[in-house]
Amino acid sequence: MDWNLDRKAKKPIYKQMAEYIENGIAEGMFPPDKPLPSERYLAKELNVNRSTVVAAYDELESNGLVQRNRGSGTMISKDIWGITKKRIPSWNRYIEAGSFLPNLPLTQRIRKEMEEQKLINLASGELSEDLFPISALREITSTRSFIGRLGYDHPQGNAILRTTIAKHVKEFRNIEANPSSILVTSGAQQALHLVVQCLLKPGDAVLIQDPSYHYNLPIFKTAGIKTYYLPVNDDGIDPDEILALHKKHRIRMIFLNPAFQNPTGSLLKESQQKAILEISSEHGIPVVEDDPYSLTSFNGEKVSTLKSMDKHGNVLYISSLSKVVASGLRIGWIIGPRSVIERLSDAKQQIDFGHASFTQWIANDFLESAHFHSHIQKLVQELEKRRNQIVASLKCHLKDQVEFTVPQGGIHIWCQLKRDVDEMKLLENSIQRGVIYVPGATMGSQKGYVRFTFARENEKGIDEGIKRFASALNATI
Repeated sequence: MDWNLDRKAKKPIYKQMAEYIENGIAEGMFPPDKPLPSERYLAKELNVNRSTVVAAYDELESNGLVQRNRGSGTMISKDIWGITKKRIPSWNRYIEAGSFLPNLPLTQRIRKEMEEQKLINLASGELSEDLFPISALREITSTRSFIGRLGYDHPQGNAILRTTIAKHVKEFRNIEANPSSILVTSGAQQALHLVVQCLLKPGDAVLIQDPSYHYNLPIFKTAGIKTYYLPVNDDGIDPDEILALHKKHRIRMIFLNPAFQNPTGSLLKESQQKAILEISSEHGIPVVEDDPYSLTSFNGEKVSTLKSMDKHGNVLYISSLSKVVASGLRIGWIIGPRSVIERLSDAKQQIDFGHASFTQWIANDFLESAHFHSHIQKLVQELEKRRNQIVASLKCHLKDQVEFTVPQGGIHIWCQLKRDVDEMKLLENSIQRGVIYVPGATMGSQKGYVRFTFARENEKGIDEGIKRFASALNATI
């Protein structure tokens, strides 16, 4: 074939191929009575994946230029210049043109592998099913009467549940909140989306921690937000870094995960929290506190939150039941100034007309019951056992090949590899050996780190997973 792809061009390869074939059809290079080159032939000639050729022919078919017939190949459309030709949309063009950006390819790959393969899962940030309070939730649904309504509920969420959440955050997190200042959301993820979409505009500068779960969220880029990175170490963050970055970039909002941060497991000291609040008040910078893990302290001490010390309404507090009860309930909440909550609830109402009544009822009854207290106690004990297991396994199977700080709560452990390796090759080698985790590159600007999550597997699975990872590391040059 006397034609070459431009692999350095910004235009996707499949589009280059589609344009080449389209031009060839127009110029008569391809006879109308013979099949076009086969997918297998083109893939071999141009040294591309067959899926790329398929995408090119999909593009041509959607434009009505070719017909694809099983057994006889791809032909030029007989009605190519006709006006009666029925055409299907060029879906690839729509997919590429959408303003809502997809997850990072590596994030998509990890999720796909978890769904399709039986792997030891040290990647997923959710609890294993044996940690869910299944018996308690079954009791609630089988013995108690449904008190909700089956029509649309209040845009901010069920009033009874919001009252219960206000009591809950007062008892467990020392946060004073009025039900009118609470919005029930579909987990913390929706809460973050609402904050970004409703309170920021394209070009605004925000701070996120580095490394951070927020790093791989496409919501900031989708909204045209500029993200700047606040370094995280074993002691949390340096508040002076916030001032320096604000002077340079005029920061509009700060996103923090202060308690057992994902992925480092670090916990902000009370002095750091006070300094952050002082900076927020002095410069009028709102702080979004994402708090999924503060109830999981392994030493039993109550963890202070930024919101509990917020005297001026500078903090938007986000939490959920996903990481401590069950991710499938999809119950989260935002606490903030009433005007902000009303703005966010208006946006949520446009998206889904409010939260589902049935899961709100279940969440309300579980939070109010004695089951919640006993569940949290059991959960923390089990998570501590798994934390101890992963620490022991890392020391046993990897020895001095990794460095890490032992987390005192949460579900993640952040490890630095002591030698330079190809991160993607290491991931592939690990998947081949039946274990998956999250490469550090998806969570921050630094390379050479991995995040292991110890909430999804039992102790036996954790040990075997680290053993397999060690084998993959030793096989990766």
